[in-house]
Order: sequence, then C-alpha cells, then structure tokens
Amino acid sequence: MARRKRKYRKELILIISIIIFIYSIFFDNGNYEFIEEILGKYIQISMQENENIEVKPVNFTDNLYIYFIDVGQADSILIHNKNTNALIDAGNNEDGKLLVNYIKGMGINKINYVFGTHAHEDHIGGLDDIIDNFEIENFYMPDQVITTATFEDILTSLENKQLAFQTPKIGDKYNIGDGILEILNISNNESDINDTSIVIKLIYGNISVMLMGDASKKVESKLLNKNIKSNVLKLGHHGASTSTSTEFLKKVNPKYAIISVGTNNIYNHPTQTILNRLNNQNITIYRTDKNGTIKLISDGNTINFEFEKTNTNGG
Repeated sequence: MARRKRKYRKELILIISIIIFIYSIFFDNGNYEFIEEILGKYIQISMQENENIEVKPVNFTDNLYIYFIDVGQADSILIHNKNTNALIDAGNNEDGKLLVNYIKGMGINKINYVFGTHAHEDHIGGLDDIIDNFEIENFYMPDQVITTATFEDILTSLENKQLAFQTPKIGDKYNIGDGILEILNISNNESDINDTSIVIKLIYGNISVMLMGDASKKVESKLLNKNIKSNVLKLGHHGASTSTSTEFLKKVNPKYAIISVGTNNIYNHPTQTILNRLNNQNITIYRTDKNGTIKLISDGNTINFEFEKTNTNGG
C-alpha cells in the first residue's frame, strides 16, 4: 500500500505542475518562480511523508538478530548481537534515507561494520546516506573502481567522514558480539561485477547463515571445497538462475532460503527454476516481496522468524 501511495503522490505532483505551468503561461505572464515555489512545496511534503517512518526502538536481548530488509529489487541486511552492528548493502539510491530512518528508529546510531558486497547500485545505492548519518567504525568493499555517480557519492561521503575504504581478504573474520563474520569470497578482477561479491558466512553458536551477495555459479563452484553447510541461505542475485546451482544448494543444505526481491520485477526474479530447486529439497522459502522485512532471531541453537511491513522500499 505504501508503494501505491508514493506512486499516487508522484502522479499528483506531475498533474499539479502541468496545471500550474499552463496557468503561468496564460494568466501569470510565465511566472516560473511561482511554479518552482509551489511545486517545491509539494515535493517537500511528499518527501516528508515518504521519510516519516514509525519505528519503535527495539529492546534487543542477547540473541542474534538478522534483518533482511525489504528494499524491493535490491539487498540490505542488518545484523545485531550484543551492541555490535553490521550492515551488508543498503539498497538502491532512493532507499538510503528510508533505511537511515528505519535503523535509527530501532535505536541504533553506530554501525561497527558496513559492507558493500559489490559495486552495483541496487546494493550500494544507499550507502552514502548510511555513512553520512551513522557513526561508522569500518567500511569494506571490493577494490574495484567503478565510474558511476553512485560509487562517487560513496567515496565523497567516506572522504567527508575521514573514513577509510578497506578491502577484506578471503579468510578474514570479524566478531559481531558472540558471532563471527567470515569472508569466503571477494575479487577485484572479474569481468562480471557480480562475481566480485563479498560472500559472508555468519557463525553464531550452532547456527550459520550464508550471505551470497550477487555471486554466480562460478563463485559457488569455488566454494564447494569449503565448509559452507548452513542453516540459512540468502540466495545470490535475488533468485536468478545464474546462481544457486543444484550442487551448491546440496552442499549448503539449508533449512531456510531468503530471497531479497522486488514485487513484479522486470527480471522475473526469483525464477521458477530456482523455486523448484528449493522446493525439491524441501527448503522453506521466505521472500521480501511476499513477507516484507524478514527478521531472524536465534539463541545459537534455534531459529525463529518474524515478518513486518516496513517503509524501506523507495522504489
């Protein structure tokens, strides 16, 4: 419903601007400053409504919390345990301010680790807003220069905060409370930017979660000789058929699959082939387009899921 409201507001702004434009030509001698003033007020109102997110502060316990945030056809994952926070990706450009409000509304003002898995806009679009609005301890991305405005915005925000652009190595481990984030893949020389993706395995007690970015079957094949068995698999590339091979899925052997994907997206993600593959292995599927923001809570032995509709999708 929130997306429909945003769409209607945009259409209303367009209609009003056309009416005002016609009025200014025939009745106000082309007073364009008047147009800008009135239209600006409508845009400001629309933006304020769009950013007005009601989020109650979270009373975190000692459990592990993972939020697979609904950012439409994009990725954003927030991890929390014992006052330590990690953010993996931040959706598209238009999701940035919405994510800032959502995360701050939870009572979080400091993020210990920020990862941009790879340099596609649907993963790093909102990272400049995150950098600008939170205390960030560490920022990580693949060491691959991309000449896009989105990437340049991130570099500018890092420079303004005097925050270093760091690139992790395969095998690096980071403590997040009682959990560990282990880097299983990263590259800077792939012809396909998706395959530069930082792939992370989260280990918390007897629970483990694989976070695949947009890594393809090529990367998956390189991981087959590692310990990738996990309870939860966040599918690569939004459930595209270029990822989640049968061999890889059998090796991970998850009980749950998470798909971050937009409603009625033009790519037809997730593909029916992948859904069939998951169903054939009796894997429970949760999707942001169907379930909204997906919250995983674990004590290290058991996993529980909760779902909420959040105004974090700016698409």
